[in-house]
Amino acid sequence: MNNPNTVTTLINKTAEFDVAKIRADFPILNEKIHGKPLVYLDNAATAQKPSHVIEVLNDYYRETNSNIHRGVHTLSEKATAQYESARNKVKDFVNAESTKEIIFVRGTTDAINLVAQSFGRDTLKAGDEIIITELEHHSNIVPWQILSDQTGATLRYVPINDAGELILEEFEKLLNNKTRIVAVGHISNALGTINPIKTIIDKAHAVGAKVLVDGAQAVPHTRVDVKALDCDFYAFSGHKLFGPTGIGVLYGKEALLDAMPPYQGGGDMIQMVTMEKSTYNVLPYKFEAGTPHIAGVIGLGAAIDYVNELGLEAAAQYEIELLDYANEQATQVAGLNLVGTAKNKTSILSFTLDGIHPHDIGTILDGEGVAIRAGHHCAMPVMERFNVPATARASFAFYNTRQEVDALIQAIDKCQKVFN
Repeated sequence: MNNPNTVTTLINKTAEFDVAKIRADFPILNEKIHGKPLVYLDNAATAQKPSHVIEVLNDYYRETNSNIHRGVHTLSEKATAQYESARNKVKDFVNAESTKEIIFVRGTTDAINLVAQSFGRDTLKAGDEIIITELEHHSNIVPWQILSDQTGATLRYVPINDAGELILEEFEKLLNNKTRIVAVGHISNALGTINPIKTIIDKAHAVGAKVLVDGAQAVPHTRVDVKALDCDFYAFSGHKLFGPTGIGVLYGKEALLDAMPPYQGGGDMIQMVTMEKSTYNVLPYKFEAGTPHIAGVIGLGAAIDYVNELGLEAAAQYEIELLDYANEQATQVAGLNLVGTAKNKTSILSFTLDGIHPHDIGTILDGEGVAIRAGHHCAMPVMERFNVPATARASFAFYNTRQEVDALIQAIDKCQKVFN
């Protein structure tokens, strides 16, 4: 962004960003909720799907449905080709070195558990240390707690400041020659904070630790380059990237994945099975036991096609401008308290209203057709840090508009009138 030509290019792309045309690609946005136009602001939980993805899923089930890899008939060969083509799309999307480094899993949670139980359990011992942060989603907390109980390793947490930013000085104090794993979210699902991932990775590598990045909230909003980051593992989910539910990706450096034992046993992850022993398949299939979510993988490939065609950089710039507008409007609402005011953040407006529980906020807003998320957002330590039981969270995507932000603010005003 320091390159003036890059800035000019982004501004030009943003000026050409046709939100009305993009919204036409998402049929659900035409829905009426309680007789009012849907204002969908729950994208951090799951994003909506463009017609292209829906049609690709329909085409697979109507025309291609078959199991993959071992079939010699036409449908199986066609399905296998589409499945592996999607793997190649994911490789290019995150700039991995090889398709061997792309493992299809059920989602980000599944990916993190795979690393904890395969790499972590095989590597850690009593006295070793794992570092995570107070910002993490439960999916990047609980697997490490379980691993700590299993191995005797110690789990340490990086604290956050009042803006919802990691205190890097405290992270540096925690790092030592006992640190084996650092697991950190790229972007906070509860606050929208963008963490300094490259800095964290470099500092962790300096003491010999391996780094897993939870990228569930990042891949829909920023271009991810795993080579440039030099992360050891990167996990994300398809459904937040405008693709199907039930599918996700684990990127891992080939040497690490190759040395790790299988996470699950079953079909397709084996080379040979006898009554005495089994030998395991090569990467990436060693970690893909059983019939995979074939349609989900193909649908994820279609979602990546869509995002690439749209232009993720221009979409990200548009989302930043939309969040800025939402912040401006929200700060003018008396009794509204923003939770998470990091200098570097994106896409999420998390807030409370004086005297009104977030669940009640969510209910009133739903009556106005405005869909937000209310609760702890699977980030209870964040709620504890800010001394709130929950927040209301509006989360934005590139198909949202300023008019929808206005509808959110009007619905909040009605909520306050109802309760006050």
